[in-house]
Amino acid sequence: MAKRGKPGGRGSRATAGVVEVPKGTRPDGPVEGVYYIDTGDCELIADQDNSTGWLLKINGVMSSHIDLADPLFLDFEYMRWMAALIESRWPPSEASSGLKLRGLHLGGGACSLARYFHAAYPDARQVVVELDGKLAEYVRGWFDLPKAPLLRLRVGEAREVTEALTADTRDFIIRDVFAGALTPRPLTTAEFTRHAKRVLAPGGIYVVNSGDAPDLKNAREDAATIAASFKHTVIIADPAMLKGRRYGNMVMAGSDTPFGDDPKLHRRLLGGAVPAHLWDDAQVRAFAAGSPVRHDPPATPSIAP
Repeated sequence: MAKRGKPGGRGSRATAGVVEVPKGTRPDGPVEGVYYIDTGDCELIADQDNSTGWLLKINGVMSSHIDLADPLFLDFEYMRWMAALIESRWPPSEASSGLKLRGLHLGGGACSLARYFHAAYPDARQVVVELDGKLAEYVRGWFDLPKAPLLRLRVGEAREVTEALTADTRDFIIRDVFAGALTPRPLTTAEFTRHAKRVLAPGGIYVVNSGDAPDLKNAREDAATIAASFKHTVIIADPAMLKGRRYGNMVMAGSDTPFGDDPKLHRRLLGGAVPAHLWDDAQVRAFAAGSPVRHDPPATPSIAP
């Protein structure tokens, strides 16, 4: 299940030339171009509006943005919403008092959020799961990521890695894996969601990036599936997306403890370039009402010889 990019990114200039990097070597800083990776190709593009910014496209779809000078700058709105939600539960001001968050990122890209949380919580321990090993190698060389154990890049398939993790070992899990415009189905089912819940420590948060078309069918099924596993849920999105007026992203989250009504979070969501609304658990369940909970396909019984 490769991370192929996501809706909601910015456009780019014409494709640059292909850059070949000898196998076994690591790039020393970002260089514009198209790079061959294990699952296709990626394109690294200098941000024309930011002298220290870089955009990453994977197989033609915008995936990530990074500001080399400021890891706390997030260019994509949905990432800012995710960061705001997590910081509402664990204020970064508590980092100086020994707070050591444990995060799992399913889907690597340029590791934008992992860099952000490292800057916000210097003692955090994070693992980023990326299917494409060559992409992970490039990203390490381009963006000077924190070293292990603060940030580990684990090459593997997101579901297999999650199922192998020990229970109660993560404070937050972020699912941001795309194949085209949608998340691969095995990462959206009730069975997988229960694995994510098992891995979370008490009070942990499961956060997903749900991309959808105006009919919102996928988003409603995502919401129904998350609500079936977690007692408390929220959705963050801009009004046009919530009303089914455009393609875009919704941030959904589940937890075993209430999200609460944080006025600072509401103000932060409304204050961005794309103001967003937060739906509480009752609104999420009303939104998902009547939509099916996704399940893994039934196992095919083996036939004895």
